[in-house]
Amino acid sequence: MPNVSPNVPELYLCTPVKVDPSRNYYIVGFEPNATMETAHHMLLYGCTKPGSTKSIWDCGEMAHSLNSQRETAVPCSEGSQILYAWARDAPRLNLPEGVGFKVGGDSPIKYIVLQVHYAHIDRFKDGSTDDSGVFLHYILHPLNKLAGVLLLGTGGSIPPRSTEYMETACILKENKTIYPIAYRTHSHSLGRVISGYVIKPNWKWIELARCTMQNMRDTWTNIGPTNEDEMCNFYLMYYVENDEPLNMKYCFTPGPPVYYWENDELRNIPDKEASTL
Repeated sequence: MPNVSPNVPELYLCTPVKVDPSRNYYIVGFEPNATMETAHHMLLYGCTKPGSTKSIWDCGEMAHSLNSQRETAVPCSEGSQILYAWARDAPRLNLPEGVGFKVGGDSPIKYIVLQVHYAHIDRFKDGSTDDSGVFLHYILHPLNKLAGVLLLGTGGSIPPRSTEYMETACILKENKTIYPIAYRTHSHSLGRVISGYVIKPNWKWIELARCTMQNMRDTWTNIGPTNEDEMCNFYLMYYVENDEPLNMKYCFTPGPPVYYWENDELRNIPDKEASTL
């Protein structure tokens, strides 16, 4: 971040970096430069076009901050995909040997957009600024194992004083072999267990995720961008060999009470284990 000073809580800010279009770059490592005392979480997006031409903009995921004086836009206006997610002082991530994210050149990723969620702003009231971000480690020689990220998530609501299951499922329709190499989960204070599965009924490959939420509040809690809301995200990082990453970048369902696995007759999943650590 270019020394920003967030002025309202629960603010999402984005800043873009244009990638050199004259050659391909292969990102092989992500080194966070942030602390959880400052940034609630960070996401790196790969974009064909960024959401704004500004150097900084308000890019709240589901709702922008009404008091923000900055332009509001999504992280990517075209060709959105997630490259990396960070939270809670997670350490540096190095990809396996020979695996990398291809950006620039003939890749659809022409810009890298950093999104930082500032949940609290107490440390900025004295005029302090922030330069949280991610150092990218890259190489120039071509790799034949290209990385991608599939984000599985849900919408939905959690009733008061209840345990709720937020579930998503998507069929992999592309004739590609993917090799999972890492995953990351994300929820807020109601999340207890987040699990991911692949099942293969009737010769189909279906990616699944479930977030088990326990709501001890006296009010409904909805999926949303703030700490008082909830999130149900399962990030699956993978690579393909001698191929292009999946065209499918996101797998979302409306979540409860509209969608459950049983809507798609997905009944052969170990139900108890999916909600147990």
